[in-house]
Amino acid sequence: MKSKIGNVIKVGIADLNTVKAPLTIRTSGLGSCVGVVIYDLSKKVAGLAHIMLPYANGKKNDNKYKYADTAIDILIEKLINESASKFNMKAKIAGGAQMFQLTTGSDVMRIGPRNVEAVRKELDKHRIPIIAEDVGGNSGRTIEFDPVTGKLKIRTVNKGEKYI
Repeated sequence: MKSKIGNVIKVGIADLNTVKAPLTIRTSGLGSCVGVVIYDLSKKVAGLAHIMLPYANGKKNDNKYKYADTAIDILIEKLINESASKFNMKAKIAGGAQMFQLTTGSDVMRIGPRNVEAVRKELDKHRIPIIAEDVGGNSGRTIEFDPVTGKLKIRTVNKGEKYI
């Protein structure tokens, strides 16, 4: 079920969806999570996954939309079903902030950077180029993608808006 406000399809945390023009697609609450937009501009179709963690690690009964290694596969499949061509797919990513100051050297709490790394690895595996990104830092983001223009609007907490 698509959550729609006006011409905007909303994607929740650990969720994904696709849109065709003239609709746009948005997610908010990207802290350490990464928003992955995969799109085919020639077909004016796009998908967005709100990724919480890098790897499912064999958790078969868990939400597959939550992890980079499972959500990206599913999103690509859904886009192909919506007429996108795998050869025309491109990606834009945002998020992956380090939301907490770390006092230990533990890699476990580096969730944002690990999510970004996992997303890059998965997109590379599928040979989908990342055209633009806005990752890292320590502020939350809201993103909205327009499959007509290919522009990703990013609202960053205390930093305003920009397009990539």
